[in-house]
Amino acid sequence: MEPLTEHRPVSGPVVYGFLRLVRVSPARQEALVASLTEYCRSHELQLSGLFTDREVSGAASSAAFTGLLDVLALPVVHGVIAPAMSHLGPKAIAVERERRIEAAGSRLLLIRKLRIPHHSVSRSGPVRRRSPGTDHVLDAES
Repeated sequence: MEPLTEHRPVSGPVVYGFLRLVRVSPARQEALVASLTEYCRSHELQLSGLFTDREVSGAASSAAFTGLLDVLALPVVHGVIAPAMSHLGPKAIAVERERRIEAAGSRLLLIRKLRIPHHSVSRSGPVRRRSPGTDHVLDAES
């Protein structure tokens, strides 16, 4: 009798991690790597590598990001995983990098806890404010 599917080793979709670590302590770096690893384990994703950008430059291209784009050209790669959009760089650079990831045919998966909408009261009644974000946000802790 064959074992149940849940008991067989199965490779999940292949993803590569991307971290922007400028002036980050070793403990913080370790925590971010552990967060990506655990998220991939719990969501059955195969974290095949991690690219780390340590440059402060204002350019959309860096050695780490160029390496990431190279592996995204492989046919088995599902996407890129990062703790938050800020790991792709400052806003203008992050938007450009997201565009390049999607142009490569890959998905951008962001890990972070979803924010609970803040309710405030105005003279005309309650106002629901939504926090800024991206539609790529997944419900996990960063």
